[in-house]
Amino acid sequence: MKAMILAAGRGNRLRPLTDHTPKPLLTVKGKALIEYHIDALVRAGIHQLVINHAWLGEQIEAKLGSGSVYGADILYSPEAVPGLETAGGILKALPLLTDGETPFVVVNGDVLTDFNFQDLHQHRLAAGCLAHLVLVATPAYKAQGDFGLEAGRVTSQGDLTFAGISVLHPHLFEGLSPGARPLAPLLRAAMAKGQVTGVCYQGVWHDIGTPERLEEVNQF
Repeated sequence: MKAMILAAGRGNRLRPLTDHTPKPLLTVKGKALIEYHIDALVRAGIHQLVINHAWLGEQIEAKLGSGSVYGADILYSPEAVPGLETAGGILKALPLLTDGETPFVVVNGDVLTDFNFQDLHQHRLAAGCLAHLVLVATPAYKAQGDFGLEAGRVTSQGDLTFAGISVLHPHLFEGLSPGARPLAPLLRAAMAKGQVTGVCYQGVWHDIGTPERLEEVNQF
């Protein structure tokens, strides 16, 4: 199984920090956010990684290189600024990620977590399912949740938040034309057909979306 780390976002809410540094290279305890993901994926036995980028993407490639220093094999999927959004970026990277039938892990590059990716490396999508999502309790700074969880199936309404960690089947993107598009509508369409499973993770998880949250996790 391969994994994709989403790293193409502009990080507008993190400005001015992201004016000259791409969001995934912002540091927590002296280590870039994206490096935490790479290390965790490699520990879980996932060594083949694809990273998309747009804003200041050359800095990401310069920092991470081939991935050999991390024990990983990294391929890059560059996008023109402002990027292709989540589903568009994954669709562009599909030839690097899968043979068209094999699921893959996707991780948002701007979250910080102690989630054990081995759970996903060993996960097998249920028959007929197109996605398996990791959900978390909705943080206090969010007005409402993204999804719900009922008997292991994710629903389109609820008080849980998508953690930005998932296993996706390439068929989720079947028939889509290239271009910028969000992921949520695809997931909701699959949820309506009962094709999305999930789990609620109760460990450490932070969305590093603002300078204040970045400062907060650096003080832990």
